[in-house]
Amino acid sequence: MADRKLDGFGQIWMVALILLCNPAAFMVKASLAINETQQQASTSVYNDITVTRNKIVTAQFECYQKLMKENTHSRQEPVCNRTWDGWLCWDDTKAGVTSEQHCPDYFQDFDPSEMVTKICTDSGQWFLHPESNRTWTNYTRCNEHTVEDKWNIFKSLSTAMNLFYLALIGHGLSLTSLLISLAIFFHFKSLSCQRITLHKNLFFSFVLNSVITIILLTAVANNQELVQRNPTSCKVSQFIHLYLFGCNYFWMLCEGIYLHTLIVVAVFAEKQHLMWYYLLGWGFPLIPATIHAVARSYYYNDNCWISSKTSLLYIIHGPICAALLVNLFFLLNIVRVLITKLKVTHQAESSLYMKAVRATLILVPLLGIQYVLLPYKPEGRVSSEIYDYIMHILMHYQGLLVATIFCFFNGEVRQGYALLLFFFFFF
Repeated sequence: MADRKLDGFGQIWMVALILLCNPAAFMVKASLAINETQQQASTSVYNDITVTRNKIVTAQFECYQKLMKENTHSRQEPVCNRTWDGWLCWDDTKAGVTSEQHCPDYFQDFDPSEMVTKICTDSGQWFLHPESNRTWTNYTRCNEHTVEDKWNIFKSLSTAMNLFYLALIGHGLSLTSLLISLAIFFHFKSLSCQRITLHKNLFFSFVLNSVITIILLTAVANNQELVQRNPTSCKVSQFIHLYLFGCNYFWMLCEGIYLHTLIVVAVFAEKQHLMWYYLLGWGFPLIPATIHAVARSYYYNDNCWISSKTSLLYIIHGPICAALLVNLFFLLNIVRVLITKLKVTHQAESSLYMKAVRATLILVPLLGIQYVLLPYKPEGRVSSEIYDYIMHILMHYQGLLVATIFCFFNGEVRQGYALLLFFFFFF
């Protein structure tokens, strides 16, 4: 007597994936299923099937009681007789009328606020489905939106997994290129100068940031059991990550201050005291990171501090944005001074410094553009996905970008390699 087969019945247990896109790291969180979770899921599915079966049996029993108690009144006009369709009970319905009632709550993907329809034809017979030639009740609206929602969830999970691997690949490439760059800087003694020393510290901060980010992605974000236990170690890891993230930008600021002091203030002086740069690059980021940790523990103490839904992150982002703006001002002022000097004196030294400034001037906007784009995330699904991919590339491939511009495109490095190859082939 059942009019409709149970299409899509059952539960699809997917991999639980958390996408956390915070401005500090755009961390993509993923969780892989373990045997214990799968066993719990199987038990839950079995329990749900049992509950559903009991609900249907109870509804069927009540319907048959109702059908037997109510007397059938003789009517002259055609009427579709009361019936049980396998899921719902239907009263007598006049010919040519479509009867409606709310969807049952038997299944998780059924929306009880939607309506089920059953057509009584003009001949006084319930509508027959043309394919099965059996009486048919229209339950399609019950899970119309939930199926769409499940598809959207699946698409979101697929996108999140892609972003997760995009982040891992980005930090892997960054780590490799940065280590190669550091090896080059340490190998060629001719590159030993204060500016290269600043490059080394900048690269080292990006190396440490990539290492801690990979650890967070693979060991913390990928371990829901650890996040649920909320140990102090995962919060310490997040503190270190935010500290190193700040170090990246403040060492970029050190690059800008050094060039500004060298070209504008000290007028091509060769030596500067680097102690202040070490304090700014490695020391100052400890202040906002510590303030954020204390504030987070008191006002938004979520598990492992992985949530980005808190304004406390501005404690980290505020100083970074300030460093970017100050750096941009310094670099524009440097360009102004160098252009003036080149017009007046045409000094070769000014031309060389312009090349050094150009690399930093390119990097600063590239490293800071995500803070400009951040408030303007589009609403549409496709445009939002494109936005996420762009932001992940900007955030997780910074180390590769820094190594490429400051080392691989460096004229002195290329000259050193050319000299090395010359001696290798001819001596």
